[in-house]
Order: sequence, then C-alpha cells, then structure tokens
Amino acid sequence: MSDPQLAGKDLSKMGIGEVYELIREDLRGVEEEFKRHLRSRVYLISKVGEYILMSGGKRFRPSLLILSSRLCGYRGRDCITLGSIIEFVHTATLLHDDVVDNAQLRRGKASANVVWGNGASVLVGDFLFSKSFYLLVASEDLEILKVMSRTTTQMAEGEVLQLLKCNDVETTQEEYISVIVNKTASLISAACEIGAILGGARDEERKALSSFGLNLGIAFQLMDDCLDYTSKNEELGKAIGNDLKEGKVTLPLIHTLRRCSREEREVIVRAVEGDELTEEHFEEVMSLIKRYKGIEFTRDLALEYIQKAKEALKVFAPSIYHTALCTVADYVVERRY
Repeated sequence: MSDPQLAGKDLSKMGIGEVYELIREDLRGVEEEFKRHLRSRVYLISKVGEYILMSGGKRFRPSLLILSSRLCGYRGRDCITLGSIIEFVHTATLLHDDVVDNAQLRRGKASANVVWGNGASVLVGDFLFSKSFYLLVASEDLEILKVMSRTTTQMAEGEVLQLLKCNDVETTQEEYISVIVNKTASLISAACEIGAILGGARDEERKALSSFGLNLGIAFQLMDDCLDYTSKNEELGKAIGNDLKEGKVTLPLIHTLRRCSREEREVIVRAVEGDELTEEHFEEVMSLIKRYKGIEFTRDLALEYIQKAKEALKVFAPSIYHTALCTVADYVVERRY
C-alpha cells in the first residue's frame, strides 16, 4: 500500500528525531486522548491526572504501537486510542511504583505521592487501570483484550518478584532478567503485538513484533540500570543511585557481586541493606562497579538484546516503518536519560 507522506523519503536510514516527526500527528492524537480520558467528576483524579500529563514523557510505548501498526499496513486511527490506553497502564504502574519505592522525584518533578500522598497515588493508579480496561472493552476487540489481560497480570507478578528481591544480594542474573521480562518488557512487547493485531498481521509477523518488543524492553531496562549509576540528576529526572538507595540489586551490581572479593562484597552488602545510603557508601560501590566493569557488562548484554530485537524484524520487507523501529532500537542503547 503506498503512503503519500513517505514519497521521496530515504527508507534506509533515519534519526530518532525523524522517527518522532513521522508519527507526530498520531502522537498528538494520543496526547489529546490521554487528556480527554483523564477527566473525572472527582476533582482529585483530574488534578493528579493533569499533573502527570504536564510532567511529560516520551510516549515510548504508544510510539511503538503506532509504528508497529503502520509497519503491518494499518492506516486507521484506532492506534491512537490504543496508544493512549497503553500509556494509561504505564502511568498507573509508575504511580504504584513510586509509592512502593517511596520515590521523591519523577521526570524531574516531585512525584505524585510526595505532592498528594500515597493513598491518592495508589487510588488514582487504580482509576487509570480500571479506565484502561473500560476503554479496551469498548473497543470490542477480544484479541487485544486478551493480550492486555495477560500483560497486566505479568506486570503485577513482576512487581511482586521485584519486591521479594529487594535488598537481596543473592539475586542471580536469571532471576533479575525474569523481573525485567514481567515488569517492564511485557508491556513494550504488548504494544508492538497490538500494532500487529491492528494491521491484520500474519501469525509469524505478530510473533516477530511481540519478540521485537520483548527484547527491546529488556534492553531498555538494562540501559535504565546503567543510567541510574552514570547519568546526571537533571538528565535522568530522578536522583542518581536511586536504585541502590531503594535496595534494588540491578545487573551492574549483580555482575560486580559475582566478581568482587569477600571484603568488597561486605561494602556492597552494607550499602544495600543499610537504613541510609551515604554519599561515601555510594562512591565506594560506584568504584567497585567501575573496577569490575558492571556498566560495560550490562550495556553489552543490552546490545545483544537489541540485536535479537532487530533480527526479529527480518520477516518484514524493508520500509520506512521497519527502519523507524530499528532506529528506536538503536536509540535505546544510545540515550543518556
């Protein structure tokens, strides 16, 4: 199917800015849908929703859903509504995460639980989850509803798995990847799979996009783990070393714990299990991560998952949307925040 907006474009290479320009109007529609569905007769829901909306975000998951649907030949507007639903689910998990983690910042601003309290954050998160499924049922697409039901169950399991592994320096790489798959990558995979469903993709193509999203999602979280130790506060939008302060044993630390001496391990254990992480403790742990190349190891593994993601797309013919998805994959490991 020819697409007038693609005429004269180079289909072989793109920058991330061009990707967002390609779907700019669709993302604007997602923003409008997001805003419209946040309205409520209950003042607090609208107020918290407005605060979340003003906090921004790249709309990474809706972008993947839109690009995946376009790759499969879909040219309608249902991808906009479904993109906003995916963002609702993602935002609900952020609200709940910040309560569980007792977070202070989100995207460079005070987190909603700091501004309105834990109770309001949990309940507004519940509202977003409920509204998401109300809208999904209204779409009358049972296949998409099945995907989202499965995915939100996985995400809840991932949250509980992460809670169980909090402060656990015995966490293995395999256990940590399992947390990532369920908590983070499953929703990114679902966004891509829903795009395929919208486009009426063949089973092989649907599985390929689901696999693309899953591997991309794992790489995305692994790079987040690296950035938590290497970014500047103003870039990341939250305090550096936040994972360590919250007792989260992520892959840079898991790799370091596998290679360090017994004495060095004790330094890490004190930092992870202590009531308060001092600047001195953080610097000691950061020094060990650098010594044992925990960041490099994690980034290399993320690159392997990105390669798997791009390999999955080989079932599709070359197109500007194919190139755009590969560009997004590359951007995941290049980003600084």
